[in-house]
Amino acid sequence: MLDPIADHIKKYPLILFVGFNPSVRSSETGHHFANPNNRFWKILYQSGLTPRKLSPEEDHQLPGYGYGLTNIVARPTKEAAEIRKDEYEQGRKELRDKVMLYKPKIICFVGKGVYQEFSKQRKVNWGLQETSVTDALEFVAPSSSGLVRMKIDEIVAIYSELYDITLK
Repeated sequence: MLDPIADHIKKYPLILFVGFNPSVRSSETGHHFANPNNRFWKILYQSGLTPRKLSPEEDHQLPGYGYGLTNIVARPTKEAAEIRKDEYEQGRKELRDKVMLYKPKIICFVGKGVYQEFSKQRKVNWGLQETSVTDALEFVAPSSSGLVRMKIDEIVAIYSELYDITLK
């Protein structure tokens, strides 16, 4: 059985990043976005959200930048397709509780599917959502997984919009 990994969140984060669930590699290392093929840390840096490229081992430093890290489902899997419906239901409730407790300004869903599972909305566009299902601004960004077929420049451009929102 693989172990979940700890959230890294403090009260009132500027951005709370929400992934699907930890990968096997993240469970093994105890760090978010630890798969070598995952581009999360590179994307944060290239979009201006961090001043340098952090490593997965530095994930605990994100709250110092005003960010938080969590997942909609805590159970690690090889791929998101292994997540069961009941796990999403439980994760949705737990994520709502976290949002109420920590009160982020913006929630960035790292992947359309994460937001679809959370919001129960099927038609979702990239970027800031017109209506939120929480009290926070809700932003949908592409998954940082190396399996995503979008070009890195396109992904970074979407995360750069998130950076622009933080400046307002």
